[in-house]
Amino acid sequence: MSESETLDSRYSWTRLGITLAIAVLGNVGMWSIIVIMPAVQAEFAVARADASLPYTLTMIGFALGNLVIGRAVDRFGVTIALIGSALTMAAGFGLAAVSGSIVALSVMQFVIGFGTAVGFGPLIADISHWFYRRRGIAVAIAASGNYLSGAIWPLLLSGVLSEHGWRTAYLVLAVVPVVLMIPLSLLLRTRVPEEATAHANRMSLSNARSVRFSPTALQWMLGLAGIGCCVAMSMPQVHIVSYCADLGYGPTVGAEMLSLMLMGGVVSRLISGLVADRLGGVITLLIGSTLQCIALFLYLPFDGLAPLYIVSLIFGLSQGGIVPSYALVVREYLPAKEAGARVGFVIMATIIGMALGGWMSGWIYDMTGSYQAAFLNGIAWNFLNIGIMVMILLKSRARRGEAVPA
Repeated sequence: MSESETLDSRYSWTRLGITLAIAVLGNVGMWSIIVIMPAVQAEFAVARADASLPYTLTMIGFALGNLVIGRAVDRFGVTIALIGSALTMAAGFGLAAVSGSIVALSVMQFVIGFGTAVGFGPLIADISHWFYRRRGIAVAIAASGNYLSGAIWPLLLSGVLSEHGWRTAYLVLAVVPVVLMIPLSLLLRTRVPEEATAHANRMSLSNARSVRFSPTALQWMLGLAGIGCCVAMSMPQVHIVSYCADLGYGPTVGAEMLSLMLMGGVVSRLISGLVADRLGGVITLLIGSTLQCIALFLYLPFDGLAPLYIVSLIFGLSQGGIVPSYALVVREYLPAKEAGARVGFVIMATIIGMALGGWMSGWIYDMTGSYQAAFLNGIAWNFLNIGIMVMILLKSRARRGEAVPA
């Protein structure tokens, strides 16, 4: 296929559909630990911060996996990376199901998180090579697989969890990657033509000249901003189930709120993708960060059942497009041939923020006996993210109101 036949082609959209399906399956490892957290805390008789440790290790593994597997995609292609990751996830779930302590479970969650990473940054980087004019919405759709996974799997697992326990649920999840992910990964063996990569490199070099930061400085600034926004993002996403249990509504209600939140995130990601195709990644990211901060404030005065459902939906509709926008900014300004590693680095930073925020919120809860201070902590970190993005926007000479394509 030539460049004109490759980018935004029918094959590109078909590949995007396969990518989305894999993402929905592959991201289960990120959300399963949230659903089983109350059961794990009860079984091992540990404090809330200790019960949050498996999630933190999951996100650390997820963060590292985005970087390492992203590099592997650049070198070997996405199919090899997907097969290796699927086998890693299967082994992690199987061993986690027989773990005898919170520490052992946490170690296995690190393995699960590492393998799960293939369903986010590496897939986003791969699909970004196949689009030019519609890259924003394509990346948003691929990234939506993460939230669709979070919306679907908690509901599917809640039944198994209530009837058979979390260990049985994890044994079921050990089968999913091998049976479903590996066959789908074989459909993505086609590599993007060199002409298309060369064209993307020329465009990113042109865009880089329009911003007053070096590529390295911009990448590190995006990483710090990603930590800030995701420490804030993690408070509702990680602790909403436990929060609802504390309020007396039960974990099932919390799982429903999480699913509602993540379905709102899917809508937000799709809208943000369309916005990014017109305004570019930086402005889209700033809009999403500001809306997320406003939504976090809404959690402070409301703890009734109906208001929490509404606020959780508002939160999902506010923040879903933030993380994919980081990938778009990277693709707009940094070399296409390094997309896997560069996107992986920034996504790794956002996941470190999620891991830090998940643990930090549990620790604050243990110290104060309430989640109110944890929400305020998230808001403070969100302001750090907004400040960095405002600085990048003010320093940028990119034309406002027009996307800066890669």
